[in-house]
Amino acid sequence: MAPYAYTLLRSQLFVSIPVPTESFSGQTVIVTGSNTGLGLEAARHLLNLDAAKVILAVRTISKGESAAQDLISSCNVPANRIEVWQLDMSSRDSVKAFAKRASGLQRLDAAILNAGVLSSRWSTIDGVEHHVAVNVIGTVLLELLLLPTLRRSAQRTGSKGRIAIIGSDLMYTADPTILETDGRILDKLNTQDAIPIGTYYALSKLLVFYAHRHIASTLSPFSPEKSNVVLTLATPGACTSEIFRDEMPFAQKVFMSVMLKVMARTTEVGGRTLVHAVSPSMGEGEHGKFLMDCEVATDGYGVESEAGQKMEKRWNEELFAHLESIAPGCTKL
Repeated sequence: MAPYAYTLLRSQLFVSIPVPTESFSGQTVIVTGSNTGLGLEAARHLLNLDAAKVILAVRTISKGESAAQDLISSCNVPANRIEVWQLDMSSRDSVKAFAKRASGLQRLDAAILNAGVLSSRWSTIDGVEHHVAVNVIGTVLLELLLLPTLRRSAQRTGSKGRIAIIGSDLMYTADPTILETDGRILDKLNTQDAIPIGTYYALSKLLVFYAHRHIASTLSPFSPEKSNVVLTLATPGACTSEIFRDEMPFAQKVFMSVMLKVMARTTEVGGRTLVHAVSPSMGEGEHGKFLMDCEVATDGYGVESEAGQKMEKRWNEELFAHLESIAPGCTKL
């Protein structure tokens, strides 16, 4: 953490995040986790930037419909520019069903994969620790399954598709050596008390970046026969978001409250970073990169170190084999 403390503090306290200005005219964009917080504010920016359609991907339809009414009113847009689709990132079947529905779209220009979890409690989903299940496995699975639709759309429109996973600069604090094991990394992650619960969120953001940049490395957005989709991973920084709504130990809750009051960005400001990550100008310089403060940032020790590189290779081999078992053929897309 120490080498990056200045970077994180400078980002939170002294960097001004620009208001997005690039037009999304005629474009269709998916935003996951968009009934509240960062996702909702990103959707608001997109509509104000003339997106033709914004799809709110939410776990609870009624909450998504309330968010849609808020957007219709605040942005003064017709209801047909917003759609609410059900998506539960903790359910593999829901992710696959959502991607199948998206494959029927005539046009899909971008997807902001924002939905995630942060918790101080141990739990599993289908035998997988829940930060890993949602923030990594569900997110990368959705990314892979949306790629064919984005590629087909880009071929028709002549404009590059874009996928942004919303990560966290907390990945700078994640130590990849904590995952070292003689067995499978997934088995260690899924064993209670094998890894401190407080490290899982940062680890999940490091692990999803490992996977995301591997996918990006195999798909050149400037080689039409391979891909025409730009992939980025962006951090909004610490924001006053509902991701912190989960129960915490009292001392941790007090610390988080003080920290957020002093340092946190508003969700509106954080939403700007989400929109920037899928802006139409994204290209070769941003493809496969980590974006912080709307600029390409260092990948950090967990990625750049020798230990990080070894762990990245091991993790990706495990993860993509696991994803292939969930949705056969997805890793070949």
